[in-house]
Amino acid sequence: MTEPEKANTETPDGRTTSIKQLALLFFKLGVISFGGPAAHIAMMEDEVVRRRRWLSRDEFLDLLGATNLIPGPNSTEMAIHIGRQQAGWPGLLVAGSCFILPATLIVTALAWAYVRYGSLPQTDAILYGVKPAVIAIILQALWGLGRAALKTKALALISVAGILLGFLGVHELVILFGAGGAIGFGSWVTNRMTRGGSFSHIPAAPLALLSKTVALTTQSAASFGLWPLFLFFLKVGSVLFGSGYVLLAFLRADLVERWRWLTESQLLDAITAGQVTPGPVFTTATFIGYILGGTRGALVATVGIFIPAFFFVAVSGPLVSRIRRSATAGAVLDGINAASLSLMAVVTWRLGWAALVDLTTVATLAVSLVLLIRFRINSAWLVLAAALFAFLVFAWNKI
Repeated sequence: MTEPEKANTETPDGRTTSIKQLALLFFKLGVISFGGPAAHIAMMEDEVVRRRRWLSRDEFLDLLGATNLIPGPNSTEMAIHIGRQQAGWPGLLVAGSCFILPATLIVTALAWAYVRYGSLPQTDAILYGVKPAVIAIILQALWGLGRAALKTKALALISVAGILLGFLGVHELVILFGAGGAIGFGSWVTNRMTRGGSFSHIPAAPLALLSKTVALTTQSAASFGLWPLFLFFLKVGSVLFGSGYVLLAFLRADLVERWRWLTESQLLDAITAGQVTPGPVFTTATFIGYILGGTRGALVATVGIFIPAFFFVAVSGPLVSRIRRSATAGAVLDGINAASLSLMAVVTWRLGWAALVDLTTVATLAVSLVLLIRFRINSAWLVLAAALFAFLVFAWNKI
C-alpha cells in the first residue's frame, strides 16, 4: 500500500475513508460508547457496516474473531483493526488513539474530583437509562452479525454450545479455541475426503516478545515510581484476556495485596470509574495512575496499558486475510467468529439481568429496539436520548 492509499483508502462501495473521517468517528464513539466491549463493538458495527459500509459483515466478523484471540481491550483493538484496514498505519494509530482519548480525559477529570472531594460523582441517573438502550444496540448487532456468521448448521450448533459453556463459566479462550478447532478439524476431514488435501498451516502472530515483556514487568519494585507503574500496566495490557472482573483480579493481586499502593476501597472506586464512563474499561489504569502520581501518573499508566493493543493488532492484523484464503484456516476463523457471538450473547444476558430492573427500563429497551429497527436511528443519538430521558425521570421523582 502506497503512502497516499494509507491516508485515503477505498471502501467496498467505492467511497474513500480519510484519516479525518476515522478520527471523527472514533472520537464520537469514545464519547458515547457506554456498556462495555460488547456494546462498543455493536456501535462500531452499526457505524462501519450498516451506515458507512466501510466493511462487509464478513470482514467485520473476521476482525472480531482475530481480536478475541489476542490479549488486551477488545473494543479498542477492534477500533485499531478497523483503522488499519481502512487507512494503514496512520489509520491504526488515529482510530485507536481517538477512541481512547475521550475516556481518558473523562476518567482523569473523575480522578481529580475523587482526589479533591474523596468520592465519585453520582452517575446512577445516566446509567439507568443508557444501559437498556445499549442492550438494544447489542441485540441489533447480534442479529445482523449472527445472520452473516452462522452460515451452516454446524456453526449454529457451535454457537449454541458456546452460549451454554459461557453460562457454565468456561473460560473465554477455551470456548474460542474449541470452536475454531472443531470447525477447522471438520473442514480438514472434508478436504481430505474430497480432494486428498492436507492440513493448511495456519499463520500465527509472532508474539514471542510477550514472554519477555511479562518477565521484565514482573520485576517492578515494591516502592512506587512512574517507571514501575508503567511496567506494571504494560504487563497487564500484554497478558490480560477476559472481562473487567479479570482486570480487577490482576490489579488487586499486585496493587493492593503485594505492594499496598492502593486500598481495597480505592481499587473498587477505580474499577467503578472505568465501568461507568464511556469508552474502554482499561481506563481504570488512568484513574489509578492519577491517584498514585497525578497527571503524569495517569499518562504513564494509560500509555502502558494500551501500547500492547497497538502492537498486537499491528502484528496480527495483516494475517487475517491470509488466514481467510486458506480453506481450513478460514474454517477455524468461522468457528471463532461463531463463538465470539456466543460470548457477546452471554454478556448481553448478564447486562440485561442487571439493567432491566423495572417497567421503565423494559419500556426503554422496547422503544430503543423499535427506533433502531424501524427508524434506523443512529446509536449515538439513541444513547444521548436515553441519558436525557433517565435524567428527566430522576428529576420528576425528586419533585
